[in-house]
Amino acid sequence: MTYKQQFIKFMVDNGVLKFGEFTLKSGRKAPYFINTGNYKSGAQLAKLGEYYARCIEENNIEADTLVGPAYKGIPLAVTTAVALFNNHGKDLNYCFDRKEVKDHGEGGLFVGKQLVDGERVILIEDVMTSGKALREMLPKLASAAKVEIAGMVISVDRMEKGLESELSAVQEVYREFGVKVYSIVTMADIISAIEDGIIEGKEYLSKMYEYRKTYGVN
Repeated sequence: MTYKQQFIKFMVDNGVLKFGEFTLKSGRKAPYFINTGNYKSGAQLAKLGEYYARCIEENNIEADTLVGPAYKGIPLAVTTAVALFNNHGKDLNYCFDRKEVKDHGEGGLFVGKQLVDGERVILIEDVMTSGKALREMLPKLASAAKVEIAGMVISVDRMEKGLESELSAVQEVYREFGVKVYSIVTMADIISAIEDGIIEGKEYLSKMYEYRKTYGVN
């Protein structure tokens, strides 16, 4: 199996990727659902970091520091930094933002690597629904230093139109901010994994095709 196929199976095995009928926050009825809150053990987190690191390596994203937006991005950035060092020999810094600026001690908005002008950063997040996390993080980064955003890495790109746009959240943030978003897998990869028998779920294929045709982007 490719690492993408392994990741999809990993999500299913850990109850993160489920099939059925789900009402999303958008109000859409979807035949699949991704609940990253089901990652809760050290073993899961260690493996998750390996997949993020593979995505960074496969796409040749060069950077100095991994940034994990609070709160979900914090453990993801940490485990990815560890995996990059252990599996790929790359020692990157990491940092994450505080919800409120610390006004005592060393102070500042970021914990970990203190950002400097010209530093290349990769944002690490779980999924992207609307791009809200990126929009909130950009002014925080700008207040710390003039960094270069080498990209943003997420676990799954749903490849789905926004409620008021023909573009997906991934496409919108690229158009608006010029930030390229890389995903470990996409909805198309999930469909292929079912077709190829990597995971169970062929009974949901027709609904997956229909949902992709209705709400999907290329």
